[in-house]
Amino acid sequence: MKITLKAARVNAELTLAVAAKELGITKNTLINYEKYRTVPNMEMGTAMATLYGVSVDDLIFLPKHCALSTI
Repeated sequence: MKITLKAARVNAELTLAVAAKELGITKNTLINYEKYRTVPNMEMGTAMATLYGVSVDDLIFLPKHCALSTI
């Protein structure tokens, strides 16, 4: 099941501040990932999946309107 970054964080019952701290990034960086302004690298994507308790394959890293999001 595909899930957005924000939904995965909320489902893991993590606040933005706590998740950012656990990931070693700023809240603004996490907001940018969740709003698809920037895309995390593979290492960060894997860390996010682990923290949120989901598979990296289930996380949506790009908005629907982006051609690469269907790859």
